[in-house]
Amino acid sequence: MGYPGLKRILDNLYCSYDFSERLLHDPIKIPHQYREKRDIEVAAFIASALAYGRVTLFTPVIDRILAPMGKNPAAFIANFDPKKDARRFEGIKYRFNNTEDIVCLIYVLSAMLGRYGSVEKAFLESYDGRAVSTAISGMVGYALSLNKTPVYGQDINPSGFKQFFPSPERGSSCKRMNLFLRWMVRSGDIDFGLWKGIPKNRLVIPLDTHIARISQCLGLTGRKSRDWKMAEEITENLRRLDPEDPLKYDFALCHQGIMGLCRDGACTGNRSACPVVNL
Repeated sequence: MGYPGLKRILDNLYCSYDFSERLLHDPIKIPHQYREKRDIEVAAFIASALAYGRVTLFTPVIDRILAPMGKNPAAFIANFDPKKDARRFEGIKYRFNNTEDIVCLIYVLSAMLGRYGSVEKAFLESYDGRAVSTAISGMVGYALSLNKTPVYGQDINPSGFKQFFPSPERGSSCKRMNLFLRWMVRSGDIDFGLWKGIPKNRLVIPLDTHIARISQCLGLTGRKSRDWKMAEEITENLRRLDPEDPLKYDFALCHQGIMGLCRDGACTGNRSACPVVNL
């Protein structure tokens, strides 16, 4: 089966997919609770930063982080005082991230809003107009440059904090950063389409275990390591199916993986045997 056949199959999956039902099982449901752009941005940034592991485990943590911020998290973060407000987050932790890491994430977001005015402008500051990796690398570089924070009282060295800010320059697939960018840039379905400075056809797929396995199964990548190069290769092949909106397939494919398709990888490289093809 060539790319025309694969396109028909994936377009059918996309067009028939029940996005509204699966929204309830995805971290994007969290920023959907807000209406103002600034609130959606910061809630989405926090939600995507914690979006690793099981959805049922990390969404309650994100809810606990956002709860003290009320209905306007952007206003809370813009006025965040770590000496006064850190106590609101006592006891909140998740896997690799302890309470201090989470408070420092909020502190960095506050500094970002203070300097750039919005999360969007922080990303666009370094964007070269072509590769979205430049936007991610620039924003990450800024975040990690904020040393001597009042949270840790020392340089930003803890691995739990740096885990929030992976970089394509270090080979990371940057799954959570790319997920956040998909939410902000793409429009339609469940994505917000709030940002206009980055074209949706320049986005890179949020590469997790499910997308990697299904992409290998469909022949969208021949690589073994889940890194930035694999994410780029999968995205480039999806552009052959839809040059303007290659990431439109991401949500449906990822959730097929979450629901157990291609779990054992037995059909890797054999499109005709892939469970996605035979839905």
